[in-house]
Amino acid sequence: MTLSDAQRLVDEWIHTYGVRYFSPLTNMAVLTEEVGEVARLMARQYGDQSFKKSDEGRELADELADVLWVLLCIANQTGVDLEAALTKNLEKKTQRDQERHRSNPKLAVPEEEIESKK
Repeated sequence: MTLSDAQRLVDEWIHTYGVRYFSPLTNMAVLTEEVGEVARLMARQYGDQSFKKSDEGRELADELADVLWVLLCIANQTGVDLEAALTKNLEKKTQRDQERHRSNPKLAVPEEEIESKK
């Protein structure tokens, strides 16, 4: 599925089942809420926090899909073609950062990791 396909499918769903889009400001608040749910799960799954009863059954894939859903909604209602925007953004990052990260000593691969791949 392309991003354009995803935007079209979300738009069809909204007009078939959702009645209409929430306002852009409401969707921004919903996006923030969904990102918070991803952060909560990441803190428990990959960080130091322990799971609570209310975390049971939550899956990272589903939470990330919720974030993507709202992002697609915002793009649709504001007229943003995410496929074109991502292509342009990748070009910008490539031009700006093509050497930046390779020369960052903080990103150097630890010697033991290199040895373990041999």
